[in-house]
Amino acid sequence: MAAEKKNLLGLTLKELEVFFESQGQQKFRAKQVFQWMHQKYVDNFDLMSDLSKDLRIRLNELSSVRLPDIISENHSNDGTIKWLFSSGVGQAIESVYIPEKDRGTLCISSQVGCALDCSFCATGFQGFNRNLSTAEIIGQVCYANRVLPRRNNNLPAISNVVFMGMGEPLANYKNVTKALKMLLADNAYGLSRRRVTLSTSGVVPNLQALGDDCNVSLAVSLHAPNDELRNKLVPINKIHPISELLDACWTYAKKQSNRYVTFEYVMLRDVNDSISQAKELAGLLKGKPAKINLIPFNPFSGSDYERSPVDRIRRFQSKLRELGIIVTTRKTRGDDIDAACGQLAGKVKNRVLTRLGEKKGRTVVS
Repeated sequence: MAAEKKNLLGLTLKELEVFFESQGQQKFRAKQVFQWMHQKYVDNFDLMSDLSKDLRIRLNELSSVRLPDIISENHSNDGTIKWLFSSGVGQAIESVYIPEKDRGTLCISSQVGCALDCSFCATGFQGFNRNLSTAEIIGQVCYANRVLPRRNNNLPAISNVVFMGMGEPLANYKNVTKALKMLLADNAYGLSRRRVTLSTSGVVPNLQALGDDCNVSLAVSLHAPNDELRNKLVPINKIHPISELLDACWTYAKKQSNRYVTFEYVMLRDVNDSISQAKELAGLLKGKPAKINLIPFNPFSGSDYERSPVDRIRRFQSKLRELGIIVTTRKTRGDDIDAACGQLAGKVKNRVLTRLGEKKGRTVVS
């Protein structure tokens, strides 16, 4: 059985240079191919016109540029697009494109399913199978830029990338950080650090490492103002409680020149939406570089939660503002195609191999 060809899409520029040098080629060839893949979105060596014919033949023999295989594409009435990508052996992941007047945001997945089992999230509800490779992560962005029309001034379709799709990004640390660096690289996607956001439920050791390894915007899935409730909503809190998580957040913000940390807070009727809970939440974040993003709960099959009424969300938001907290409410997009926050499910055969936090301090996952 022939060995599978190396997928160059998942290699950093430095790794690609090593690959070309191992083939007796000059390093500048790596930069050429890197730009073909990540700026021109070309996956066919024969179309890379500044490479010699002999080199193109050799690359076809040794390697490939493989984007994720598309299974389906669904369009929402509000312009949101949801793609279902194959991740092998009956598995699938989802990515969501959210168009706005001045930007195009892509919400991407980092795992097939999720092992963290947050009780209000469709992804966690169906279990975990495996981590995505760097090629599978960055391939979602490459595919979107390839198929969508360019924005004004001939800019790529995707201006913002958020790691808020399926999976916990910090539980797939090595592959995710490689993808982050490609998104920021001038020779690849060239995105501003403020336009790339990683969302985490609180894998604290890897959050601490991220502050040294990669400078991007941070969003934290908080969802509760105290440990008793968060233990039920976000089980990793039993390993890394709120005080430990917040300490890591403030350290991260300081490393990023006191940039704000966004705290995501899903609004669940009669669970976490009272005025007393708003006061408790404000007490956690008052005087810190923090912003709160309230997220109306998006229902999915099998969930017992209900969305907080609009007037209750408004009162909760008003109380936070009254107490000096910066707060916004997320506009629900794509819920008619199950593409809204918390609804991404893909197709996952549960195979939980990693139990995060079996021993405190050993939450670092490759």
